[in-house]
Amino acid sequence: MLQPSGRNQAGVSAKPGEGWMLHRLTPASRLQSANGIRTHADGRIWVAQVAGSRVSAIDVDTGAIETISPSSGGIVGPDDLAFDEAGNLYCTEITEGRVSMMTPSGEYRVVQGEMPVANPITYHQGKLIAGELRMGGRIMELDRNGSDHRVIYEGVPLANAFEVGPDGKLYFPAQGANEIWRIGLDGGEPEVVAKDLGVPDSVKFHPDGYIVSTQVYSGQVLKIDPRTGEKSVLADIGPGLDNVAFVGKRTFVSHINGSITEVLEPGKTKPLVEGGLEWPLGLAVGANGHLMVADGGFTYLLAPGDHLQLAGMLFTPGYPGWIRDIASAGVDEWVVTTANGEVALWDPAGQETQVLASGYDRLMGVDTGKGGRVVFAEMPTGRVLEVQGSDVTELASGLDRPMGVAVGEDGTVFVAEAGAGRVVKLSGGRKETVIDGLGRPEGLSIQGGTLYIADPGANAVVACDLSGGARETLASDLPIGGPGGAPTVQLGGVGDMCGPMNTFVGIAAAADGTVYVSADAEGSVLALRKS
Repeated sequence: MLQPSGRNQAGVSAKPGEGWMLHRLTPASRLQSANGIRTHADGRIWVAQVAGSRVSAIDVDTGAIETISPSSGGIVGPDDLAFDEAGNLYCTEITEGRVSMMTPSGEYRVVQGEMPVANPITYHQGKLIAGELRMGGRIMELDRNGSDHRVIYEGVPLANAFEVGPDGKLYFPAQGANEIWRIGLDGGEPEVVAKDLGVPDSVKFHPDGYIVSTQVYSGQVLKIDPRTGEKSVLADIGPGLDNVAFVGKRTFVSHINGSITEVLEPGKTKPLVEGGLEWPLGLAVGANGHLMVADGGFTYLLAPGDHLQLAGMLFTPGYPGWIRDIASAGVDEWVVTTANGEVALWDPAGQETQVLASGYDRLMGVDTGKGGRVVFAEMPTGRVLEVQGSDVTELASGLDRPMGVAVGEDGTVFVAEAGAGRVVKLSGGRKETVIDGLGRPEGLSIQGGTLYIADPGANAVVACDLSGGARETLASDLPIGGPGGAPTVQLGGVGDMCGPMNTFVGIAAAADGTVYVSADAEGSVLALRKS
């Protein structure tokens, strides 16, 4: 049995089937991403989690985590947060394009419902100020009780986490310019405070008066003099940093992977919450036996020793975008589907991407076959398509929410119909049921004449012998999908950066008999091996 762990602490214990062993290859994450962070009056750091669609509070001395607004609550995909003097919580909902609030008694309401890519937010002397993470975005003072919102400035190249400084001006990252700007709260023209950074995504003021700014691309935490722009490095934690909060004079920074780190002194840090995987999504075994793990804006190589090594992220040159599924396309090359509706060939080492097909709606599974075949599923339209060279061919239409695809040795294409609870094979323009009675099948993989199915609708992994049709449940009560097979929260897109962030439970079978599964409910990768 595999005991619950991480953010799935209250879940059931996963059970391997007879003759199988179940292992957790990567630690379960305790937070499903860590984006905006801010210190509450109770002394805890409150964390906005876009991927988890929840807000949590962390005790900075014990590391204990409490859910404040659950994924089933009235706040969706929170990116940043702020409090007023009455204890109301305000969150920007980046995928919804709005700002919502939660009262101390747990009531929700929308404050501003027309704010595309809403991201930074702060509260200062009765003023609630929020901004948009888009080119030409607005910074606005919001009317908390009505609709009389006021634009402070319009035209920011990607505004991110900001704060009002001791001089009463708003300091913010102009992320698209790789600079930090400031502006008076009455408007006017912004001034440049600091430039030539590592793509800043937060500006917060330490109690001693200097700026602390995280750099999402370089992974550095910078100390910046707001008068001169002079900067020095406080810490180098790694790409994907997001935000800053202070508890007294203690400095904490968040990372998109769900970690919270305390900066003790220049060059010295201490983890408060260890990071992990946000989702994860598609999996693929490469020609060398290494496992590639798609985690949306990040992709990792699981090398021998079960160590996750970053292969690329949204700010890496040549990265194809928010990756949903992935398939091996030869040595160190991969074919991916992205949230932007593209199928692409990605070379992480060369930092190059070649788009093979584009303009699709919520692409899901992808697989490769002989002769350069690439087969992929477009879930909302019910289509499965194939691309070879510059030619795209429709293999099937009218399928019920097609998710995973797998190409057999003989070229037969198998498709998981999540809406119908079955897997079909495509033959001569027709579909034939291979296995039915499933909950909500998603990821598929074929190895040695056996079809492996990730079924988050039943919290199980099922194997089907393609020669005889016999089925076997390899594991049950898995931390995949929602409790009892319930669908998880599906998020929208983030402006031009990525389309809808629909989840996808990946599975990959290796030649040595290992079956890898994306445990999206706890943020880990699991392995099934014969005992």
